[in-house]
Amino acid sequence: MSAFTQDPDTLGANVLSVALIGPEEARRREIAIAVNGPQASVVREFRAYPDLDDVPQLLEASFDVIIIDLDSNAEQALDLVENICSVSPVTVMVYSSRADSELLVRCMRAGAREFLTPPFSQNTIAEALVRASVRRPTTRPTKKTLGRLFVFTGAKGGSGVTTLASNFAIALARESGQSTLLIDLDLPLGAAALDLGITAQFSTVDAIQNINRMDSNFFARLLTKHDSGLSVLSAPDKYSSITVTNEAVEKLLAVARQDFDFVVVDAGSAAGETFITLLEAATTVYLITQVSISELRNSNRLISEFFVSRATKLQIVLNRFTPRALVIDEDSITRALTLPAAWKVPSDYPVVRQAQNSATPIAMGESAIADVIRQMARAACGLSAAAEKKKRFGLFG
Repeated sequence: MSAFTQDPDTLGANVLSVALIGPEEARRREIAIAVNGPQASVVREFRAYPDLDDVPQLLEASFDVIIIDLDSNAEQALDLVENICSVSPVTVMVYSSRADSELLVRCMRAGAREFLTPPFSQNTIAEALVRASVRRPTTRPTKKTLGRLFVFTGAKGGSGVTTLASNFAIALARESGQSTLLIDLDLPLGAAALDLGITAQFSTVDAIQNINRMDSNFFARLLTKHDSGLSVLSAPDKYSSITVTNEAVEKLLAVARQDFDFVVVDAGSAAGETFITLLEAATTVYLITQVSISELRNSNRLISEFFVSRATKLQIVLNRFTPRALVIDEDSITRALTLPAAWKVPSDYPVVRQAQNSATPIAMGESAIADVIRQMARAACGLSAAAEKKKRFGLFG
Protein backbone atom coordinates (compact mmCIF):
# COMPACT_ATOMS: atom_id res chain seq x y z
CA MET A 1 0.00 0.00 0.00
CA SER A 2 1.17 3.52 -0.70
CA ALA A 3 1.37 6.18 1.96
CA PHE A 4 1.18 8.96 -0.58
CA THR A 5 0.10 9.11 -4.20
CA GLN A 6 0.33 11.78 -6.86
CA ASP A 7 0.01 11.46 -10.63
CA PRO A 8 3.52 11.81 -12.17
CA ASP A 9 1.96 13.49 -15.21
CA THR A 10 0.95 16.49 -13.09
CA LEU A 11 4.60 17.40 -12.48
CA GLY A 12 6.46 19.91 -14.59
CA ALA A 13 8.45 18.61 -17.54
CA ASN A 14 11.80 19.11 -15.77
CA VAL A 15 10.78 17.62 -12.42
CA LEU A 16 11.68 13.95 -11.86
CA SER A 17 8.91 11.76 -10.46
CA VAL A 18 10.20 9.49 -7.70
CA ALA A 19 8.71 6.39 -6.04
CA LEU A 20 10.03 5.27 -2.64
CA ILE A 21 9.80 1.61 -1.61
CA GLY A 22 10.69 0.83 1.99
CA PRO A 23 8.93 -0.90 4.91
CA GLU A 24 10.88 1.15 7.50
CA GLU A 25 9.07 4.48 7.72
CA ALA A 26 11.77 6.53 9.43
CA ARG A 27 14.38 5.78 6.75
CA ARG A 28 11.80 6.29 4.01
CA ARG A 29 10.87 9.71 5.43
CA GLU A 30 14.53 10.69 5.64
CA ILE A 31 15.03 9.88 1.95
CA ALA A 32 11.81 11.69 0.98
CA ILE A 33 12.95 14.91 2.72
CA ALA A 34 16.28 14.78 0.89
CA VAL A 35 14.64 14.09 -2.49
CA ASN A 36 11.82 16.64 -2.53
CA GLY A 37 12.87 19.87 -4.13
CA PRO A 38 12.81 21.85 -7.39
CA GLN A 39 14.34 19.01 -9.43
CA ALA A 40 12.42 16.01 -8.05
CA SER A 41 9.28 15.08 -6.16
CA VAL A 42 8.28 11.90 -4.36
CA VAL A 43 4.93 11.05 -5.94
CA ARG A 44 4.38 7.66 -4.31
CA GLU A 45 5.57 5.81 -1.21
CA PHE A 46 5.23 2.05 -0.69
CA ARG A 47 5.20 0.72 2.87
CA ALA A 48 5.96 -2.82 1.65
CA TYR A 49 7.88 -4.42 -1.19
CA PRO A 50 5.46 -5.03 -4.10
CA ASP A 51 5.13 -8.64 -5.25
CA LEU A 52 7.03 -9.36 -8.45
CA ASP A 53 3.68 -10.05 -10.13
CA ASP A 54 2.75 -6.42 -9.41
CA VAL A 55 5.80 -4.95 -11.16
CA PRO A 56 3.95 -4.39 -14.50
CA GLN A 57 1.29 -2.39 -12.66
CA LEU A 58 3.98 -0.47 -10.75
CA LEU A 59 5.72 0.49 -14.00
CA GLU A 60 2.49 1.73 -15.60
CA ALA A 61 2.89 4.88 -13.49
CA SER A 62 6.02 5.76 -15.53
CA PHE A 63 8.16 6.95 -12.62
CA ASP A 64 11.51 8.51 -13.55
CA VAL A 65 13.26 7.11 -10.48
CA ILE A 66 12.48 4.27 -8.07
CA ILE A 67 14.40 4.21 -4.77
CA ILE A 68 14.37 0.93 -2.81
CA ASP A 69 15.31 0.13 0.80
CA LEU A 70 17.73 -2.80 1.12
CA ASP A 71 17.88 -3.19 4.88
CA SER A 72 14.35 -4.48 5.57
CA ASN A 73 14.86 -7.55 3.35
CA ALA A 74 17.91 -7.48 1.12
CA GLU A 75 17.05 -10.60 -0.91
CA GLN A 76 13.51 -9.47 -1.64
CA ALA A 77 14.74 -5.98 -2.48
CA LEU A 78 17.39 -7.31 -4.89
CA ASP A 79 14.83 -9.53 -6.61
CA LEU A 80 12.64 -6.47 -7.06
CA VAL A 81 15.53 -4.40 -8.44
CA GLU A 82 16.46 -7.11 -10.95
CA ASN A 83 12.85 -7.60 -12.04
CA ILE A 84 12.26 -3.88 -12.59
CA CYS A 85 15.55 -3.33 -14.43
CA SER A 86 14.97 -6.32 -16.72
CA VAL A 87 11.79 -4.81 -18.19
CA SER A 88 12.13 -1.04 -17.81
CA PRO A 89 14.68 1.73 -18.43
CA VAL A 90 13.63 3.51 -15.22
CA THR A 91 16.53 4.57 -12.98
CA VAL A 92 16.61 2.37 -9.86
CA MET A 93 18.51 3.52 -6.76
CA VAL A 94 18.95 1.61 -3.52
CA TYR A 95 19.77 2.73 0.01
CA SER A 96 21.30 0.89 2.94
CA SER A 97 23.03 1.59 6.22
CA ARG A 98 25.53 -1.17 5.35
CA ALA A 99 28.48 0.07 3.28
CA ASP A 100 29.15 -3.50 2.17
CA SER A 101 31.24 -3.93 -1.00
CA GLU A 102 29.74 -7.35 -1.75
CA LEU A 103 26.22 -5.96 -1.42
CA LEU A 104 27.18 -3.02 -3.62
CA VAL A 105 28.38 -5.36 -6.38
CA ARG A 106 25.17 -7.40 -6.20
CA CYS A 107 23.10 -4.25 -6.51
CA MET A 108 24.98 -3.07 -9.56
CA ARG A 109 24.65 -6.49 -11.19
CA ALA A 110 20.90 -6.39 -10.52
CA GLY A 111 20.74 -3.07 -12.38
CA ALA A 112 20.75 -0.42 -9.65
CA ARG A 113 22.33 2.87 -10.74
CA GLU A 114 23.05 4.43 -7.34
CA PHE A 115 23.91 3.04 -3.89
CA LEU A 116 22.95 5.56 -1.20
CA THR A 117 24.08 5.42 2.44
CA PRO A 118 23.16 7.63 5.42
CA PRO A 119 23.35 10.42 6.25
CA PHE A 120 21.25 11.30 3.20
CA SER A 121 22.39 14.83 2.42
CA GLN A 122 20.49 16.85 -0.14
CA ASN A 123 23.70 17.49 -2.08
CA THR A 124 24.43 13.75 -2.47
CA ILE A 125 20.85 13.01 -3.48
CA ALA A 126 20.83 15.98 -5.86
CA GLU A 127 23.93 14.70 -7.66
CA ALA A 128 22.34 11.26 -8.07
CA LEU A 129 19.17 12.86 -9.42
CA VAL A 130 21.16 14.92 -11.93
CA ARG A 131 22.64 11.69 -13.30
CA ALA A 132 19.13 10.18 -13.44
CA SER A 133 17.88 13.25 -15.29
CA VAL A 134 20.55 12.80 -17.96
CA ARG A 135 19.40 9.22 -18.51
CA ARG A 136 15.72 10.15 -18.69
CA PRO A 137 14.17 10.00 -22.19
CA THR A 138 13.40 13.39 -23.72
CA THR A 139 9.73 12.41 -23.94
CA ARG A 140 7.81 10.49 -21.29
CA PRO A 141 6.69 7.15 -22.71
CA THR A 142 2.98 6.59 -23.11
CA LYS A 143 1.59 4.51 -20.28
CA LYS A 144 1.25 0.93 -21.47
CA THR A 145 -1.91 -0.89 -20.60
CA LEU A 146 -1.88 -4.64 -20.20
CA GLY A 147 -2.58 -6.61 -23.34
CA ARG A 148 -6.04 -8.03 -23.87
CA LEU A 149 -6.53 -11.70 -22.98
CA PHE A 150 -8.69 -14.06 -25.07
CA VAL A 151 -9.33 -17.51 -23.60
CA PHE A 152 -10.60 -20.42 -25.71
CA THR A 153 -12.15 -23.35 -23.90
CA GLY A 154 -14.44 -26.22 -24.78
CA ALA A 155 -17.51 -27.87 -23.37
CA LYS A 156 -16.02 -31.22 -24.30
CA GLY A 157 -12.81 -32.68 -25.69
CA GLY A 158 -12.78 -32.73 -29.48
CA SER A 159 -14.89 -29.58 -29.88
CA GLY A 160 -12.20 -27.91 -31.99
CA VAL A 161 -10.78 -25.56 -29.37
CA THR A 162 -7.17 -25.81 -30.56
CA THR A 163 -8.07 -25.35 -34.23
CA LEU A 164 -10.11 -22.24 -33.51
CA ALA A 165 -7.69 -20.78 -30.93
CA SER A 166 -4.60 -21.15 -33.10
CA ASN A 167 -6.29 -19.81 -36.25
CA PHE A 168 -7.92 -16.97 -34.32
CA ALA A 169 -4.46 -16.00 -33.02
CA ILE A 170 -3.06 -16.04 -36.58
CA ALA A 171 -5.94 -13.90 -37.83
CA LEU A 172 -5.62 -11.50 -34.88
CA ALA A 173 -1.93 -10.94 -35.57
CA ARG A 174 -2.52 -10.34 -39.28
CA GLU A 175 -5.67 -8.24 -39.05
CA SER A 176 -4.55 -6.01 -36.17
CA GLY A 177 -0.88 -5.65 -37.08
CA GLN A 178 -0.12 -5.66 -33.34
CA SER A 179 1.99 -7.99 -31.22
CA THR A 180 0.10 -11.24 -30.57
CA LEU A 181 0.95 -14.32 -28.51
CA LEU A 182 -0.61 -17.78 -28.38
CA ILE A 183 -0.14 -19.80 -25.17
CA ASP A 184 -1.01 -23.50 -25.26
CA LEU A 185 -2.23 -24.32 -21.74
CA ASP A 186 -4.02 -27.50 -22.82
CA LEU A 187 -1.55 -29.57 -20.82
CA PRO A 188 -0.17 -32.13 -21.11
CA LEU A 189 -1.38 -32.93 -24.65
CA GLY A 190 -1.80 -29.56 -26.39
CA ALA A 191 -1.39 -29.58 -30.16
CA ALA A 192 -1.34 -25.93 -31.23
CA ALA A 193 2.23 -26.18 -32.53
CA LEU A 194 1.21 -29.11 -34.71
CA ASP A 195 -1.69 -27.14 -36.18
CA LEU A 196 0.64 -24.23 -36.94
CA GLY A 197 3.40 -26.38 -38.40
CA ILE A 198 6.10 -25.16 -36.03
CA THR A 199 8.73 -26.98 -33.97
CA ALA A 200 9.42 -25.36 -30.62
CA GLN A 201 12.54 -25.76 -28.53
CA PHE A 202 10.79 -24.72 -25.32
CA SER A 203 7.25 -25.11 -24.00
CA THR A 204 4.68 -24.04 -21.45
CA VAL A 205 6.16 -26.62 -19.09
CA ASP A 206 9.53 -24.84 -19.21
CA ALA A 207 7.76 -21.61 -18.30
CA ILE A 208 5.88 -23.19 -15.38
CA GLN A 209 8.97 -24.96 -14.03
CA ASN A 210 10.94 -21.69 -14.07
CA ILE A 211 8.15 -19.37 -12.97
CA ASN A 212 10.23 -17.92 -10.12
CA ARG A 213 12.77 -16.49 -12.57
CA MET A 214 10.15 -15.38 -15.10
CA ASP A 215 10.62 -11.92 -16.57
CA SER A 216 10.37 -10.43 -20.05
CA ASN A 217 13.88 -11.44 -21.10
CA PHE A 218 13.53 -15.03 -19.94
CA PHE A 219 10.00 -15.30 -21.35
CA ALA A 220 11.11 -14.09 -24.79
CA ARG A 221 13.64 -16.93 -25.01
CA LEU A 222 10.86 -19.53 -24.61
CA LEU A 223 8.82 -18.33 -27.58
CA THR A 224 8.73 -19.53 -31.17
CA LYS A 225 7.86 -17.21 -34.05
CA HIS A 226 5.38 -18.27 -36.73
CA ASP A 227 5.70 -16.99 -40.30
CA SER A 228 2.57 -14.89 -39.80
CA GLY A 229 4.29 -12.87 -37.06
CA LEU A 230 2.48 -14.69 -34.26
CA SER A 231 4.57 -15.64 -31.21
CA VAL A 232 3.83 -19.05 -29.70
CA LEU A 233 4.43 -20.69 -26.34
CA SER A 234 3.54 -24.25 -27.25
CA ALA A 235 2.72 -27.31 -25.18
CA PRO A 236 5.56 -29.87 -24.86
CA ASP A 237 5.98 -32.42 -27.65
CA LYS A 238 6.36 -35.17 -25.05
CA TYR A 239 3.96 -36.16 -22.30
CA SER A 240 4.85 -34.23 -19.18
CA SER A 241 3.10 -34.59 -15.85
CA ILE A 242 3.23 -31.22 -14.14
CA THR A 243 1.15 -29.46 -11.50
CA VAL A 244 0.08 -26.02 -12.71
CA THR A 245 -0.79 -23.64 -9.86
CA ASN A 246 -2.92 -20.50 -9.90
CA GLU A 247 0.14 -18.48 -8.89
CA ALA A 248 2.12 -19.80 -11.86
CA VAL A 249 -0.67 -18.97 -14.31
CA GLU A 250 -1.09 -15.48 -12.84
CA LYS A 251 2.65 -14.77 -13.17
CA LEU A 252 2.79 -16.18 -16.71
CA LEU A 253 -0.17 -14.08 -17.84
CA ALA A 254 1.18 -10.94 -16.15
CA VAL A 255 4.48 -11.14 -18.04
CA ALA A 256 2.76 -12.08 -21.31
CA ARG A 257 0.24 -9.23 -21.12
CA GLN A 258 2.96 -6.74 -20.30
CA ASP A 259 4.88 -7.68 -23.45
CA PHE A 260 2.07 -8.31 -25.97
CA ASP A 261 -0.95 -6.33 -27.15
CA PHE A 262 -3.01 -9.52 -27.48
CA VAL A 263 -2.64 -12.85 -25.67
CA VAL A 264 -4.66 -15.88 -26.82
CA VAL A 265 -4.85 -18.94 -24.53
CA ASP A 266 -5.83 -22.42 -25.64
CA ALA A 267 -7.22 -23.71 -22.33
CA GLY A 268 -8.58 -27.00 -23.68
CA SER A 269 -11.64 -28.37 -21.92
CA ALA A 270 -13.06 -26.21 -19.14
CA ALA A 271 -11.60 -28.07 -16.18
CA GLY A 272 -8.82 -27.82 -13.62
CA GLU A 273 -7.99 -25.57 -10.72
CA THR A 274 -6.60 -22.77 -12.89
CA PHE A 275 -9.79 -22.30 -14.93
CA ILE A 276 -11.17 -19.64 -12.57
CA THR A 277 -7.85 -17.78 -12.71
CA LEU A 278 -8.13 -17.63 -16.50
CA LEU A 279 -11.75 -16.48 -16.34
CA GLU A 280 -10.98 -13.68 -13.90
CA ALA A 281 -8.13 -12.33 -16.02
CA ALA A 282 -9.80 -12.77 -19.42
CA THR A 283 -11.06 -9.94 -21.59
CA THR A 284 -13.21 -12.42 -23.53
CA VAL A 285 -13.87 -16.15 -23.10
CA TYR A 286 -14.83 -18.12 -26.20
CA LEU A 287 -16.77 -21.24 -25.23
CA ILE A 288 -16.53 -23.72 -28.10
CA THR A 289 -19.35 -26.22 -28.47
CA GLN A 290 -21.19 -28.22 -31.10
CA VAL A 291 -24.86 -28.93 -31.66
CA SER A 292 -25.25 -32.22 -29.83
CA ILE A 293 -27.16 -33.19 -26.71
CA SER A 294 -24.03 -33.93 -24.67
CA GLU A 295 -22.18 -30.74 -25.61
CA LEU A 296 -25.19 -28.46 -25.16
CA ARG A 297 -25.76 -30.05 -21.76
CA ASN A 298 -22.13 -29.51 -20.77
CA SER A 299 -22.26 -25.93 -22.03
CA ASN A 300 -25.36 -25.22 -19.99
CA ARG A 301 -23.67 -26.55 -16.86
CA LEU A 302 -20.53 -24.47 -17.47
CA ILE A 303 -22.48 -21.29 -18.16
CA SER A 304 -24.65 -21.77 -15.08
CA GLU A 305 -21.62 -22.45 -12.88
CA PHE A 306 -19.06 -19.94 -14.14
CA PHE A 307 -20.71 -17.23 -16.24
CA VAL A 308 -23.78 -16.03 -14.38
CA SER A 309 -21.75 -13.08 -13.09
CA ARG A 310 -19.38 -13.01 -16.08
CA ALA A 311 -21.88 -13.04 -18.94
CA THR A 312 -20.36 -9.94 -20.54
CA LYS A 313 -17.06 -11.80 -20.99
CA LEU A 314 -18.62 -14.83 -22.66
CA GLN A 315 -18.99 -15.48 -26.39
CA ILE A 316 -20.40 -18.84 -27.45
CA VAL A 317 -19.05 -20.34 -30.65
CA LEU A 318 -21.00 -23.09 -32.42
CA ASN A 319 -18.35 -25.07 -34.26
CA ARG A 320 -18.90 -27.36 -37.27
CA PHE A 321 -22.29 -25.76 -37.68
CA THR A 322 -24.50 -27.13 -40.50
CA PRO A 323 -27.93 -25.45 -40.50
CA ARG A 324 -29.55 -27.90 -42.92
CA ALA A 325 -28.50 -30.91 -40.88
CA LEU A 326 -29.76 -29.63 -37.53
CA VAL A 327 -31.79 -32.09 -35.52
CA ILE A 328 -32.15 -29.52 -32.74
CA ASP A 329 -33.71 -26.23 -33.87
CA GLU A 330 -31.99 -22.92 -33.16
CA ASP A 331 -34.54 -21.78 -30.57
CA SER A 332 -33.87 -24.92 -28.56
CA ILE A 333 -30.12 -24.37 -28.90
CA THR A 334 -30.46 -20.83 -27.51
CA ARG A 335 -32.62 -22.02 -24.60
CA ALA A 336 -30.09 -24.74 -23.78
CA LEU A 337 -27.22 -22.25 -23.82
CA THR A 338 -29.28 -19.55 -22.00
CA LEU A 339 -28.08 -16.94 -24.54
CA PRO A 340 -27.58 -16.77 -28.30
CA ALA A 341 -24.38 -18.00 -29.93
CA ALA A 342 -22.11 -15.12 -30.94
CA TRP A 343 -20.43 -17.05 -33.77
CA LYS A 344 -21.24 -20.00 -36.02
CA VAL A 345 -18.27 -21.66 -37.68
CA PRO A 346 -19.38 -23.76 -40.66
CA SER A 347 -18.50 -27.40 -41.07
CA ASP A 348 -15.99 -28.04 -43.85
CA TYR A 349 -14.11 -31.26 -43.26
CA PRO A 350 -12.01 -31.15 -46.48
CA VAL A 351 -10.65 -27.68 -45.61
CA VAL A 352 -9.77 -28.72 -42.06
CA ARG A 353 -8.19 -31.99 -43.17
CA GLN A 354 -6.10 -30.22 -45.82
CA ALA A 355 -4.92 -27.65 -43.27
CA GLN A 356 -3.95 -30.34 -40.76
CA ASN A 357 -2.18 -32.54 -43.31
CA SER A 358 -0.20 -29.62 -44.74
CA ALA A 359 0.30 -27.83 -41.37
CA THR A 360 -1.01 -24.68 -43.04
CA PRO A 361 -3.33 -22.62 -40.82
CA ILE A 362 -6.89 -22.24 -42.11
CA ALA A 363 -6.76 -18.51 -41.35
CA MET A 364 -4.02 -18.05 -43.95
CA GLY A 365 -6.22 -19.41 -46.73
CA GLU A 366 -9.61 -18.68 -48.26
CA SER A 367 -12.64 -20.59 -47.02
CA ALA A 368 -15.94 -20.05 -45.25
CA ILE A 369 -14.27 -21.10 -41.96
CA ALA A 370 -11.43 -18.62 -42.48
CA ASP A 371 -13.93 -15.83 -43.15
CA VAL A 372 -15.71 -16.38 -39.81
CA ILE A 373 -12.42 -16.62 -37.89
CA ARG A 374 -11.20 -13.38 -39.45
CA GLN A 375 -14.45 -11.66 -38.47
CA MET A 376 -14.01 -12.92 -34.90
CA ALA A 377 -10.46 -11.53 -34.83
CA ARG A 378 -11.48 -8.16 -36.27
CA ALA A 379 -14.26 -7.81 -33.72
CA ALA A 380 -11.86 -8.74 -30.90
CA CYS A 381 -9.39 -5.99 -31.80
CA GLY A 382 -12.05 -3.36 -32.43
CA LEU A 383 -12.02 -3.33 -36.22
CA SER A 384 -15.14 -3.11 -38.33
CA ALA A 385 -16.34 -6.20 -40.21
CA ALA A 386 -14.27 -6.98 -43.27
CA ALA A 387 -15.83 -5.70 -46.47
CA GLU A 388 -17.36 -8.30 -48.73
CA LYS A 389 -15.37 -9.13 -51.82
CA LYS A 390 -16.47 -7.10 -54.80
CA LYS A 391 -18.16 -9.03 -57.56
CA ARG A 392 -16.63 -8.98 -61.01
CA PHE A 393 -18.78 -7.33 -63.65
CA GLY A 394 -18.76 -8.07 -67.37
CA LEU A 395 -19.36 -5.68 -70.20
CA PHE A 396 -23.10 -5.73 -69.62
CA GLY A 397 -23.08 -5.27 -65.79
